[in-house]
Amino acid sequence: MSTVQTEQVMVVKTELFHSCGYFQGFCPETEKYLATLLDEANTQYLPRSEMEEDPGFKQLIPYCLFRYTDAEGNTHVFQYTRGKGGGESRLRAKKSIGIGGHISTVDANENSPYDQGMQRELEEEIDIDCQFTQKLVGLINDDQNDVGKVHLGIVHIFDVDQPKVSAREAEISDAGFLPADEILADLDSYETWSQICLKSLFAK
Repeated sequence: MSTVQTEQVMVVKTELFHSCGYFQGFCPETEKYLATLLDEANTQYLPRSEMEEDPGFKQLIPYCLFRYTDAEGNTHVFQYTRGKGGGESRLRAKKSIGIGGHISTVDANENSPYDQGMQRELEEEIDIDCQFTQKLVGLINDDQNDVGKVHLGIVHIFDVDQPKVSAREAEISDAGFLPADEILADLDSYETWSQICLKSLFAK
């Protein structure tokens, strides 16, 4: 049995999310949701292979965006193409602006499993060779496709002082910063969560 099949990932019941206030797309009201959704009394760790097919649960996913503003005030966003061997087969070969992944039982013994899991995913996937600040900016829910129905994105923006973010994994290809306007002009090439973030956070 593979690692993916046996991985236990952090989930909440979809009905709990709905009770906090249902939305489709992007929501900036993080305080309205996260105190409840990240409360250890409400989270469970269940087999990822089962959760990928069960819309009765939402897998909680940190979705980290990297933004660089140049001397002229132009916004650049880190983007990449997902490799064909990535963990989520339904997103392979799609472009993305989000770095992150599942919170799993390897993070569960920490004081904040969510923060630990986000840090672990970042260290596995990218190198950040510059100074940065980070802020929580919103949540993504997309029930219009099979991937979105079983995931809930928690969006963080990392503002970097230099465009020095690079890929650690082979499955993150063609990575680098591009002007936000250029990415927005190619919106259809990006996975749905990236499209939602781009329209909500970077469109003028």
